[in-house]
Amino acid sequence: MKMQKPKVRFKGFTDDWEQRKLGEVFKEYSEKNHIELPALTIIQGGGTVKRDESDRNLMYDKSNLSSYKMVKKDDFIVHLRSFEGGLEKASMDGIVSPAYHTFQGENVDSRFYYPYFRSHEFIKKKLIPHVYGIRDGRSIDIEGMKTIEIPYISLREQQLIGNYLDCIDNLITFHQRKCEQTKKLKKYMLQKMFPKEGQTVPEVRFEGFTDAWEKRKLLGCIKKITDFRGRTPKKLGMDWSENGYLALSALNVKNGYIDFNQDVHYGNQELYDRWMSGNELHKGQVLFTTEAPMGNVAQVPDNNKYILSQRTIAFDVKSEIISEDFLATILRTPNVINDLIALASGGTAKGVSQKSLSALTIKIPSNIAEQSKIAEYFQNLDLLITLHQRKCDELQNIKKFMLQNMFI
Repeated sequence: MKMQKPKVRFKGFTDDWEQRKLGEVFKEYSEKNHIELPALTIIQGGGTVKRDESDRNLMYDKSNLSSYKMVKKDDFIVHLRSFEGGLEKASMDGIVSPAYHTFQGENVDSRFYYPYFRSHEFIKKKLIPHVYGIRDGRSIDIEGMKTIEIPYISLREQQLIGNYLDCIDNLITFHQRKCEQTKKLKKYMLQKMFPKEGQTVPEVRFEGFTDAWEKRKLLGCIKKITDFRGRTPKKLGMDWSENGYLALSALNVKNGYIDFNQDVHYGNQELYDRWMSGNELHKGQVLFTTEAPMGNVAQVPDNNKYILSQRTIAFDVKSEIISEDFLATILRTPNVINDLIALASGGTAKGVSQKSLSALTIKIPSNIAEQSKIAEYFQNLDLLITLHQRKCDELQNIKKFMLQNMFI
């Protein structure tokens, strides 16, 4: 019997962790003839849901439910694809297909074992060796799985670890839900706060503004477009550097932000001067990707110097007509996106040229103050989305670290 200790542990626990065979900790059971219980379907990573309430539209023989196996809440279910996502946990009492295997443990907290059974360590290093067959016919050798050695510790320590990881999961779910709710609100308000086709005022408007919106050509609102289409360091007789000024391209200009970790290229001072001289970007300036992908919109995030690179252009606005913040907002509205798609050319990689953009019309408030209020509203929504997403990422990293260090 192997004995080990995890790196991170709750105070008061010092004993070595035992390693026992899975089949000793969890006993397989097969109890049928429980047609009074709801038929369940397994959601990988999501527990179980009632088949009749599943959005998968699953067909099953309701006359044969007596052959289904009963599973109790928090017991574990092994299904045909468990080797891909780990063992699943029952979210409620119910019955499952006889093709599944059900396991129950004594003196165990499923909140401790569930993240372990879904961990990379368990799936890739312990479960996969007990998989047989090829491609879609691969299945788990249940008897072999029962011989896998898993941690076995006091119920109290299981409960503390399980409760801690449960709290992290609940926080992740909370921020994910808030993020999705804010995205839906933003999508809804983008439809309501801009005039529909054939209308000159939006359905939802800030108090104090009543004038009709003006229809203008996009390029009529633009003083200058900076476009270095086709320019590369090689064409200037130079090359990218290991550090210096970041190049902004269609790969790192995302919708609403710059991804500083993707397609990272830098230019030194000489390259920057030769490339950007007379066309320097400024904070808040609107960036637009013209191809692969087409239509991403972001703004220069700060006062640092950047190199405007492949398939990305920068707009210099006529500030008496349109604000930069409002331009960045309106370019991401459904009407404008649909118009851009209609104007785009090309096969797989759709793109727009300055000629195409010259045909694009937009509706804008003549009052810059109204533009500013609208832009600020959507900037705040974007900030909320970013904050919730960032919190999710932080919590996911904490969970990953803890799974690596609270288990052996």
